[in-house]
Amino acid sequence: MHIPQHLPRYEPLRSYEENYRSAPAPVSVDVPPLEGRYRFCGLPVDSPLGIPAGPLLNGRWVLYYASLGFDILTYKTVRSAARECYAMPNLQPVQTGPLERSGSRVPAADSMRGSWAVSFGMPSRSPEVWRGDVEQTRKRLPSGKLLVVSVVGTAQPGGTIDDLARDYAQCARWAVESGADAVEANLSCPNVATCDGTLYQQPDSAAVVAAALRSAVEAVPLIVKIGHLTEPSWIDALLTAVGPHVSGIAMTNSIAAHVEGSQRRHMFGGEPRGICGDATRDASVRQVALFDKLLTAQRRQIRLIGVGGIGTAAHVRHYLEAGAESVQLATSAMVDPAVALKIRQNWQAAIPRPASSAGSR
Repeated sequence: MHIPQHLPRYEPLRSYEENYRSAPAPVSVDVPPLEGRYRFCGLPVDSPLGIPAGPLLNGRWVLYYASLGFDILTYKTVRSAARECYAMPNLQPVQTGPLERSGSRVPAADSMRGSWAVSFGMPSRSPEVWRGDVEQTRKRLPSGKLLVVSVVGTAQPGGTIDDLARDYAQCARWAVESGADAVEANLSCPNVATCDGTLYQQPDSAAVVAAALRSAVEAVPLIVKIGHLTEPSWIDALLTAVGPHVSGIAMTNSIAAHVEGSQRRHMFGGEPRGICGDATRDASVRQVALFDKLLTAQRRQIRLIGVGGIGTAAHVRHYLEAGAESVQLATSAMVDPAVALKIRQNWQAAIPRPASSAGSR
């Protein structure tokens, strides 16, 4: 298989708006199939390879990555009203090893070394724009691929959790009306200071939102995206809260850390930012395995979507072996848009081989 070189990609030194407007066109390339049958929250799909909301700023970005071997494509998080992106930098490389917990301090790096701090703030086009774009994208997406739309409610000053839940539900309803195959509700974003970024840590509130979302989307698969959790009792509480309503859980939506620039000065006004990439992989795989164990104990049929630091066929298999039904790649896909083609090329080589017995050597 010929893998194209020098493919267009998201340019971190250009603004979000510039990247939105300069989305590349789909490419023509032979995409090798993956052996086996795959599903995503009950829907048939050609592979377990997906992209989360981050890189897919609009329908053109969706179709571009669909042409490069991704089959589960998540439209970047949308709102019930337009919102601007945070000021640059939106993608700040950092230098760190594996992160085990939130709240660490990590130094900024001058170039990408596998992980970066993400600071977009969940921007959104107006509903009139994104609804039409989702509709046209779904019509153009090839068969065997799924379009997921990520939604978030917008917390208002003085608003209640019921108000927030209604806003989530409105966005989800619009997404389904526009043709979304599934809806993902973002319950975790370390880059915003409002409650919509920490709902996964508030089981009672998460239950209210999940119930409103389920009513809005009816039978359409509903996924919630969550952040880093390690305490079994917290996980049990979250699963009890959202379990009756959701089809899947996507994790991990980064691990929050404080970023230090030159002379150890805090970047981003001292506020934490989500770290994505290699630094989150080990913790995210462990989290999937822990959720899988606790879901089995609760006898719940909720599918798991593995997110965090995936860049090779072996990484994908680690997540699947831990209990994930599918995976989503963001950082590696933004750095190397051909990563799904390379994973497909190396898929068979990543299958663990049984150890040779002494007698057969």
